[in-house]
Parts: sequence; C-alpha cells; structure tokens
Amino acid sequence: MTSGSRLRQASWIATLLVCTALFIALTLRVNAVKSEVRLAERRIVSLERQKLLLETEFETRANQQQLAAWNNVDFGYRAPGADQFLETERQLAALGTPRAPGAPEPIRVAGLASGDGDQPFLAMVSPVTGKPSGLGELAARETTAALAESLEARPARIALAVPYGIAE
Repeated sequence: MTSGSRLRQASWIATLLVCTALFIALTLRVNAVKSEVRLAERRIVSLERQKLLLETEFETRANQQQLAAWNNVDFGYRAPGADQFLETERQLAALGTPRAPGAPEPIRVAGLASGDGDQPFLAMVSPVTGKPSGLGELAARETTAALAESLEARPARIALAVPYGIAE
C-alpha cells in the first residue's frame, strides 16, 4: 500500500505542477492581451486626435478659401508688398503733412512751475500723531494753518445717496 500511496502523491504533485504551469501561462497570456488592448486604445485616441486636427485644418482652409473668394469679389484687399514698408523714421516723417489752416491746435499738457521755490503739495502728516513728518517747527505751523484753512472751506457732511449730477 505504501507504494500505491506514494504513486498517488507523486501524481497529485505532478498534477499540481501542471496546473500551476498552465495558470502562469494563462496569466501571462491575459496580461499580453491586456497590453495589446491598451496599445490599441492609445492608438485609437491618437488617431482620433489626428482626425480632429485634420478636420480643423480642412475647415480652416475651407474658410480661408471662402474668405479669399469674398475678398476678391467684395473688398479687393491685397497683401502688402515690399515697397510699402519704410526703412527709417525720416521716411515716415516725410509722409506727414503740415497742419491745415482750419485745424485745431494740438493738445498741450501744462505743468506747475513757480519761481518762488514753493512746493505745490502739503507736507506729509502722520496719521498717528497728527504732526508733519520731517519738517521744521515753523514749516509745521504754516502747513497746519494752511491745512486748517482748506478744511474750513470744505463741507462738513458728505451726502452719500445723492444721484449723480445733482448737487445739494
């Protein structure tokens, strides 16, 4: 009996080895097929992108042809030639014409230039202390007095709900 049971054990081990080998072969085959499917999917996505690119290119060229046809029939525009470009600023200035007799005067920007040496701006005042920063005592008093005079001329109350363009 012992030789029969050993034979049975050997056949079971052989069967298990064959099943394991078949399982590994089947797993490898399934993974190979999955890899091929992934490659095919990537190829499909790539082809769809190329198709979309070609469709866009085709539509763009069709639109360009349509625009060219409209331009030839309706507008008559042409691309600029080499003789239309200027090489220097002097050539650009030569294209200008003098102002016509009835033309308005050019807009000029004015600036404040006083010969006294006065500064047109008030001195900087610290929001914490209320004192001017970086000025001497005399300049501080003058600035404070000027500020007080300008504040007296301003209204004490600001209306918030007044419609635009209507003054109180």
